[in-house]
Amino acid sequence: MKISREDVIRVAELAHLELSPGEIDTYRGQLDEILSYIDKLKELDVSSVEPMAQGISRAPAPGSEASLESHPELREDVLRPCDAAEAVLAQAADAEKPLFRVPKVIER
Repeated sequence: MKISREDVIRVAELAHLELSPGEIDTYRGQLDEILSYIDKLKELDVSSVEPMAQGISRAPAPGSEASLESHPELREDVLRPCDAAEAVLAQAADAEKPLFRVPKVIER
C-alpha cells in the first residue's frame, strides 16, 4: 500500500502536528513501510490460531513450570483505594471538584 504526502499531511493535521517538508517525506516513507508490512501479515493463514487477549498466556501449558510468579506483569487484579484525587485537584489551575476544567480544544 502506498501512502501519499497528502495522507501524511492530513494525519498530521488531525494530530495537531506541524511537520517540516523533510519530516513529511520521512514519515511518508516510514508509514509506507509499516503498511506494506501489514499487507504481508494479511497473507498469513491464521485460521487455526486461537484469538488472544495478550501475548503471554495466564494459564501455564500442561507440563510447563511457568506460573504467575514467572510473569509478575500478569499479577491478579486487586481493587485498592486511591486517595490522590484531593492532592491532584488542589494543584490544578482550574478545578471544580471532582472535575478538572479545561479549555475547549475542538476548534477546527
